[in-house]
Amino acid sequence: MKETSAGASLGQPFDRSVSLLAWGYNEESLIEDFLKRAVELLENTVSDFEVVFVNDGSSDQTGEIAEAFAKRDPRVRVLHNSTNLNVGYSCRRAIQAAAKEYLFWQTVDWSYDISNVRSYLELLKHYDVVQGARVEISRPLDFAILVFSAGGRSDNYKKALVSIANYLLVRTLFGVPLSDYQNVTFYAAAHLKALSLEGRSSFVNPEMLIRSYYLGLKFIEVPIPFIRRTKGKAKGTRLSSIVASLKDIFSAWRRWGLSLRLRAAGGKHPISRFGKKEMLPATVSAILAHASNGQAHVGTTTAERLAEPMSKDLGADLPRA
Repeated sequence: MKETSAGASLGQPFDRSVSLLAWGYNEESLIEDFLKRAVELLENTVSDFEVVFVNDGSSDQTGEIAEAFAKRDPRVRVLHNSTNLNVGYSCRRAIQAAAKEYLFWQTVDWSYDISNVRSYLELLKHYDVVQGARVEISRPLDFAILVFSAGGRSDNYKKALVSIANYLLVRTLFGVPLSDYQNVTFYAAAHLKALSLEGRSSFVNPEMLIRSYYLGLKFIEVPIPFIRRTKGKAKGTRLSSIVASLKDIFSAWRRWGLSLRLRAAGGKHPISRFGKKEMLPATVSAILAHASNGQAHVGTTTAERLAEPMSKDLGADLPRA
């Protein structure tokens, strides 16, 4: 595909099927707006899609609101956990339920800017994993930049520091040189379904990335900024959530992470990065250029609306690092 054909392709809906996954606990104030936004985004970027939402044992009206939406739009599927089972189980359940060829996820408070989703889906024709990153970290100096840019990483500096500490711990223990472990990720559904995932906490996302990296999958990082919450409380930086994540991290490192890293010593796989376009194939560079120029949307009016920050009536959502 030449650059011109890449541009022409991006002007049309993505021609493969896609599942958007999400999960949440007690999100009655957010869930309907989230589902509306998810459906609208996919209607304008994908020809065949579904939205899979896991209601994680909510005690409010989250499940009922989601079910009512699904009755009006059969492209939305709702699953229910009988009790609150946390992010890891809900994510794994959503993956196994996904019925389309590719998948990615978004938080119910829409905390990541996926307005360039059309371009990033196109990259799945060239890479196995398309990983979002808030800040590119590929040189030693970038670690200092990570700290100084903390304010744009989460809702406030306290949460950002927790996020950075989590990132540094995972990178130190597992040795996977990604710039972000907690962001939006795009995969082939069959790949994730075949993995024996164990994470019960928010570590399930890094677990997928780590296992995929050491399997030799081809990665590219793309810029996906964080969108600050304007309402509600996050659950990811509660003490119980942090403890659960730490238990998952150290348990995984002891049982399989260290052995994976040792077996792969000296044989690390390169990761393509959006900040180094001159090192990318011409077709991939053309796709990223369309994303950076805001040209990769289908339906100009809708796309412009989707690119705007989340409205102020949307708030808290899933635990996230």
